[in-house]
Amino acid sequence: MSTLSLIYVVLFYAATLLLIFGLAMKIAQYARTPAPLKIPTTPAPMTQSGVALRMAREVVLFESLFKSSKWTWIFGWMFHFGLFLVLVRHLRYFVADIPGWLAAIQPFGKYAAFMMVAGLGGLLARRFLVDRVRYISTPSDYLHLLLLIGIGMSGAMMTFVAHTDIVALKMFILGLMRFAPQPVPADPILLAHLAMVAMLMIVFPISKLLHAPGVFFSPTRNQADNPRERRHLAEWAAQLEK
Repeated sequence: MSTLSLIYVVLFYAATLLLIFGLAMKIAQYARTPAPLKIPTTPAPMTQSGVALRMAREVVLFESLFKSSKWTWIFGWMFHFGLFLVLVRHLRYFVADIPGWLAAIQPFGKYAAFMMVAGLGGLLARRFLVDRVRYISTPSDYLHLLLLIGIGMSGAMMTFVAHTDIVALKMFILGLMRFAPQPVPADPILLAHLAMVAMLMIVFPISKLLHAPGVFFSPTRNQADNPRERRHLAEWAAQLEK
């Protein structure tokens, strides 16, 4: 195996470990964090089934963002939905036999890259053009957006401009999964794409991108508005009462 292939094998194994353990630690931290007060954003549902429905609307439709800023909602939804289709399309590299439904979604995932990049471009422009957003933006906010744009554009280039050897790429990915590493294709665009993906995996657990799992632990979203019907006590407060 060449030195280049060895570097990418080690890089992706390290990035995967950091992503899995980093996410696990942050999710465990979120789960342990007490919520001593009832603070659901009103109007809020009064039942757990209503909370589940509200959470589904938030995750799928970005309901609160739609109410606060229509332009941000448009760009944010474009990016997230485009990213979802792109990720589903990439499942073909992780399975030996492609099922029919995955084959059928390939054309949609291919063009979803443009939706993803356009949404990211709008979110990046927002950080430059909106004064109050520019004021609270940090360098990492810009770098995360630029990293995602780089991933999207390099992926689109391999599809529409300079095709890479997808058979060799699939062998490389399957080799990583089976702990039988295979050579990585020496395509400059692909190598840049893979390097940026690995970088995203590494920084994900320590960045603002953690809002993906974090939304499920937000007390403003996951609490029912029932303080009159049921007294709310955090676990540590309940222990003090015993």
